[in-house]
Amino acid sequence: VQLQASGGGLVPPGDSLRLSCALSGVNLDYYAIAWFRQAPGKERDWVSCITSADATYYADSVKGRFTISRDNAKNTVYLQMNSLKSEDTAVYYCNMATYWGQGTEVTVSS
Repeated sequence: VQLQASGGGLVPPGDSLRLSCALSGVNLDYYAIAWFRQAPGKERDWVSCITSADATYYADSVKGRFTISRDNAKNTVYLQMNSLKSEDTAVYYCNMATYWGQGTEVTVSS
């Protein structure tokens, strides 16, 4: 099983990014996927998750700004991040059970 996260970058405050988490070696249909993030010098925090039944959940800090979705045909989960703030700066990781992607870095700065 492999998870490949991508889509990070450097953007100014208020801008948007879409992260992708591509899965291989497993059928996404049956699994919940979560996004976590780790800011410099801080612990890794849960951001959002989507269940196999498409139920979605968000941390209070991103609710209303981030949207998680899944495309089972592409075996990929997305995290649409709008109205980005400097405090969203972190390395973002996707997670499935005990498996982690390698992380993609998001920097929000003017």
